[in-house]
Amino acid sequence: MHIGINAHLLAFTGDYRAAGLSKHIGDLITALLDQPDDTHYTLFTGPGARNAPPGFAQSPRAQVQASRWPTLQPEVRIAWEQTVLPVVAVRAGLDLLHCPVLVQPLLCPVPTVITVHDLIFLRYPDRFPRLKRLYLTALAGASLRRARRIIAVSTATKRDLTALLGIAPGRITVVPNGVDLARFTPQPPAAVVAFRRAHDVPERSILYLGTLEPRKNLPTLLRAYAAVRAELGDVLLLIGGGKGWFYDEIFRVVRELGLDDGRAVRFLGYVPDADLPMWYNSATVFVYPSEYEGFGLPALEALACGLPVIAADRSALPEVVGDAGLLVDPHSVAALAAALRAVLTDTALATRLRAAGPQQAAHFPWTRAAHETLAVYRAARR
Repeated sequence: MHIGINAHLLAFTGDYRAAGLSKHIGDLITALLDQPDDTHYTLFTGPGARNAPPGFAQSPRAQVQASRWPTLQPEVRIAWEQTVLPVVAVRAGLDLLHCPVLVQPLLCPVPTVITVHDLIFLRYPDRFPRLKRLYLTALAGASLRRARRIIAVSTATKRDLTALLGIAPGRITVVPNGVDLARFTPQPPAAVVAFRRAHDVPERSILYLGTLEPRKNLPTLLRAYAAVRAELGDVLLLIGGGKGWFYDEIFRVVRELGLDDGRAVRFLGYVPDADLPMWYNSATVFVYPSEYEGFGLPALEALACGLPVIAADRSALPEVVGDAGLLVDPHSVAALAAALRAVLTDTALATRLRAAGPQQAAHFPWTRAAHETLAVYRAARR
């Protein structure tokens, strides 16, 4: 097969753009190229790919076509996808085009596969930027009707596709995201101690990683943390992630609770991918109280590193965390505080969760995702 992948959201900028969807696309491409088959790939990227690190897509089965358009700008990328991508897909002689982020060209001359990560803009329209919501609402349904096959990254997302957009379940295949099990793993104790010392992280700390936006439910986390800190004393809350949208309430709650003295809550900003394993290894517990996740990769990475995980008991998070973490009602400050208190004080519980995490994460290797994605490609060509 000759497969094209629209990789214009794959960023090589070393900032927040390289997280999330960019990371998914890069890891999937790497895993596909590691598969022992004769599939050939054309990777359509933005101009940043010219500055890609050595080794990116260095495979005889992959060709990178870097656009001259400045597609890091969303409006430029959208225009490129709808006007140029259909043309270059034909010129490349593709058997199939994979659009890994919900939208495809509305006039596409080759069969397509679309990956859907979540439908936040439909589930929580009031918590989503208006222009982005309007764009996705307008193009998502049309794109999905035209796609030959659809990949959902979780069973929860598959349910949403059927419930919110009326997509027939038989057209949707669930292919979970993967985690790099060679990188996200328990680290040597000496390295952890050195990292904590270098970053001034105390013995007890709570870690959150993710975009600062409403659905991540950080005000509830802050209130639960304030209750635990009042009881247990010096426990640091580390909040990592770039600013998304509608994040002012987060900082207002920090001030309201008197946590703005610099000793209680520390905002890390965007955490580079290379540093993530050590941050996971250096914390005492990872907490992810998000109200809605299409998958929940940070929770999976934390599990792989052997960090006890507390997560919300809804959307896709129970699929990812399973029995290896504590699942709580994300709207209950008391429930979240109780779970934090339990992990921080119950040594037996923390030990059990640290052992269970890597075992759960082992169910999500990127090799599995690549193998199952290839099966979807083959089905779409029939």
